[in-house]
Amino acid sequence: MTSRVEGILLAAGESRRMGYPKPLLEIDGKTFIEKIGATMLAVVPRLVVVLGAHADRIRPAIPHDGRIEIVENPNYSLGQLSSLKIGLGAIQTDSDAVIVHLADHPMARVESFRAIVDSYQRTAKPIVIARSAGRRGHPVLFDRSVFAELHRAPEGEGARHVVNADPSRVEYVDLDDPGINLDLDTPADLARAGLPPPPQKGR
Repeated sequence: MTSRVEGILLAAGESRRMGYPKPLLEIDGKTFIEKIGATMLAVVPRLVVVLGAHADRIRPAIPHDGRIEIVENPNYSLGQLSSLKIGLGAIQTDSDAVIVHLADHPMARVESFRAIVDSYQRTAKPIVIARSAGRRGHPVLFDRSVFAELHRAPEGEGARHVVNADPSRVEYVDLDDPGINLDLDTPADLARAGLPPPPQKGR
């Protein structure tokens, strides 16, 4: 039987090093959040987008799509795991797993998301992680059986607390996709990736 996998897109960060909300940066004429949302919805039937900092600016950029639910993390300053916990709370009860991605990794390919889900369906491992050139990155898939552990994990350690707890339950999927590890945190990162700089302040 095929398991039901939903998506969580984490877009709650403060983007302090970029100086501009990263989900609103553009690639191929689309905002990061539009591009990633479309990529994920090509693979999952439902997507939970977690906002926090800059929520009022980012919300209008999210496509009006019945498959998308927007939730907000009032404690976004606690870090990524706090947003993941909010996202898990919005996952439907009949879903077996979630595939998690980040708003500052816009170049990950549809095929990579599909490969992660396919690996989960095939191996039934509770944690499946994308890896490229020997480095693990995003997306990451979590089976419902580890949701409670994620909720209990200390925010300071992040989801790696759960990932590292038992290596035998983790499946790595090696993919030829540099977007898995392409963190875009600063204007210099954008320039290296051949992307336009953030808009000037006041725009």
